[in-house]
Amino acid sequence: MLDVLNLALPYFGVIFIGYACGRLKSLPEAGLAWMNFFLLYISLPALFFRILSKTPFEQLNNVPFIFATTAGTALAFLLCAVGARLIGKTSAREAVMAGLSGGYGNIGYMGPGLALAAIGTGAAAPVALIFCFDNIFLFSLVPILMAITGGGQGNLLATIKQVAKQILLHPLIVASYFGTTAAAFHIELPVAIDGTMQFLQNAAAPVALFALGVTVALRPFSRVPWELPWIIAVKLLIHPAIAFTLLWWLGPFSIEWAATALLMASLPPALNVFVIARQYDTWVEPASAAVLIGTMVSVVTLTTMLWLIKTGQLVMP
Repeated sequence: MLDVLNLALPYFGVIFIGYACGRLKSLPEAGLAWMNFFLLYISLPALFFRILSKTPFEQLNNVPFIFATTAGTALAFLLCAVGARLIGKTSAREAVMAGLSGGYGNIGYMGPGLALAAIGTGAAAPVALIFCFDNIFLFSLVPILMAITGGGQGNLLATIKQVAKQILLHPLIVASYFGTTAAAFHIELPVAIDGTMQFLQNAAAPVALFALGVTVALRPFSRVPWELPWIIAVKLLIHPAIAFTLLWWLGPFSIEWAATALLMASLPPALNVFVIARQYDTWVEPASAAVLIGTMVSVVTLTTMLWLIKTGQLVMP
């Protein structure tokens, strides 16, 4: 258990250091802009490119795994959206944001570093696949649903075109298909360039987690919505259970792949949930609460999942 705590607590420690700094030091929120730019356009793309480019191409063609993990995300989204409508009496637009909180885990900032540290290099390919297909699914579904419920700009066709453009040009998606191409054709970068990208890659996890803590600290909320306990329970408990069931049904998969999928499904709501809620000016304060409370509760739930994986207590599907 001590080994698991030593693995998990540094990640949460950096988040809470960032949170403390955000609460104690009165710095303008605009100061995060360059940090977020560095993460989104430089460090995380370097991480994903190197992960994929060094993964055997045949490992990336795993349709049952892609279906299992993406379907798990979709079911978690649906459960939270329906629960928000029934429990919190939210509008349809607010229910979409609640669904996003329950389906979209912190697979960009927290997931890659934690999975590679806990499981090893065998987690590289499944992490990249989960990231790509979860983002494609959610970044396609949410804008379309918001357009249908009256939140989109212009007509539905224009929204679909804009969504397709955003997905194709998203820096992490671009890095992923360049990395896949490099893996397919066995392209190796010059040593100096690869070393530079590795240097940038190593900055991704600590910078992302610190930025997450600061950003959450700058998002105060005055109340906890009625639907939030259900959403947190789905994201941290039911989503991993759904993923386990689907992996068992569609498997077998290797231990590393199954463990990575369960770990990624156990992550707390992503900071992007708040960013998207603010973009649509819908469910903004509850989204902030979901990120903060979900991250705090995941100290227990995610550490428990790590312990189950590391000790072999959880029989992998």
